Amino acid sequence: MLEPDGAPSVNGPPSPADGALPTRPVLSGFHPDPTVCRVGDVFHLACSSFEYAPGVPLFRSSDLVSWEPAGSVMERPSQLELSGAGPSGGVYAPTLRHRDGTFFLVTTNVSDGPGHLLMTAGDPAGPWSDPVRIRGAGGIDPDLAWDEDGTCLLTWSDGGIRQAVLDPDTGKLLSEPRRLWSGTGGRDPEAPHLYRIGPWWYLMVAEGGTGPGHAVSIARGPSPSGPFEACPHNPVLTARGRPGPVQNTGHADLVERPDGSWAMVFLGVRPAGSFPGWHVLGRETFAADVLWRDGWPVVAGPVEPAAVPEVRVSLGEGRLGPGWVGAGVFPDEVLRWSRDRWRMSQRGDERVFVGRRQEHATVTVRAEIEADAGVGALEIRVDPCHAVALEVDGDRVRALVRVGALATVLGEAPAEEGTVLELRVVPSTAPLYSRERGPDVIVAAVHSGGGGVELGRVDGRYLSTEVAGGFTGRMVGVSCGAGEIALRRLEYRSGAWRG
Repeated sequence: MLEPDGAPSVNGPPSPADGALPTRPVLSGFHPDPTVCRVGDVFHLACSSFEYAPGVPLFRSSDLVSWEPAGSVMERPSQLELSGAGPSGGVYAPTLRHRDGTFFLVTTNVSDGPGHLLMTAGDPAGPWSDPVRIRGAGGIDPDLAWDEDGTCLLTWSDGGIRQAVLDPDTGKLLSEPRRLWSGTGGRDPEAPHLYRIGPWWYLMVAEGGTGPGHAVSIARGPSPSGPFEACPHNPVLTARGRPGPVQNTGHADLVERPDGSWAMVFLGVRPAGSFPGWHVLGRETFAADVLWRDGWPVVAGPVEPAAVPEVRVSLGEGRLGPGWVGAGVFPDEVLRWSRDRWRMSQRGDERVFVGRRQEHATVTVRAEIEADAGVGALEIRVDPCHAVALEVDGDRVRALVRVGALATVLGEAPAEEGTVLELRVVPSTAPLYSRERGPDVIVAAVHSGGGGVELGRVDGRYLSTEVAGGFTGRMVGVSCGAGEIALRRLEYRSGAWRG
């Protein structure tokens, strides 16, 4: 049986050592549903963005381990409609591919239907085209592939895996959708990716739901429409029923390195705390090596950094750096630089939020906010109803926690000129096996001329996906709940504040 050209190959059934999962992500924090392609020696990766704008963050790497930001695909309102996007609405899983000098990205904005959205660019750094809408296909998780004749195939998830011939220039389906192999029987078959590798067409899917049952399965056939034969050792990737710090693994994409070896990227979470555990950073991107055994991919070991890199980043002066996003709004629609500070305005009657992903288990965030003409806050949140905030209203600072319909003031202090707001995420000190041990603790404090004062602390489980629900993760940033505020400073540091 032929293996993919140049791919490392072994024989026999998988061994217990196969499938060792990484313990550290290659993209930490809320970076789910990764999709990857390689052009020359450079790997390009995109992730879901849900209700945040700009949409679909892009990254590039030379080794699949260290990634640098490369912009966003949906960087302007004509590409991304978010007026109807609540928490975990907006842009779901994309697929990124390259063909004949053009990058293609197809995705679904579930808050702006019907159909999927297809964009193209000559350079992944942009500019990307306005979307072509694919109206004839519903569901989520669209994938693009081309057969030997150059026919473009759209494959997606909609009550099972479906496929049709697509005109990528117009978004018109040129054939009736047909049902394909939809996994081994697990719930929620989704995330299809179709590959021509060696003599075979491979169809890889996720199943089991993006939770504890998550898994990746694969099948192969003689044509892109099948018939497909399931891999005898499915699932080829899963953490279900296994110990380890990384769980819920799935939604994978394969990529070949320049030397002919293979790898996959996939999502996972890192729960912490006592049973049943809580994950707070969202679904993150992980990677693993892949070997080919008897014509089937086998996860062969982790691809990961030696440590999650430390970060010290500020909002910047006069321009936003990479990674800063708005919830349901582009940041420049509510944030402007004026007279040596950022000014943020409420839009309509809703609180607006601009921030960045929490990417580290321990974090310190500091801000200086002037709220003479409005109400503003430094926040760590999953969504507007699951947040810890230091809210400045005139001459007072209030530490607030919101959990669903419940809102509590933890403490108050004067808001003097130069008062620094601080939110820290620190490890839990509860006994290791106590049910009171959450994933972490969020501490709210203020610093002024009189020194630092702690206003309250909150068990981090209340800002976890298991409590809040949805598909995102924690964000840290600033909100405006009324009028206009001035932001003199906003800085994020991994670990404790030093210096």
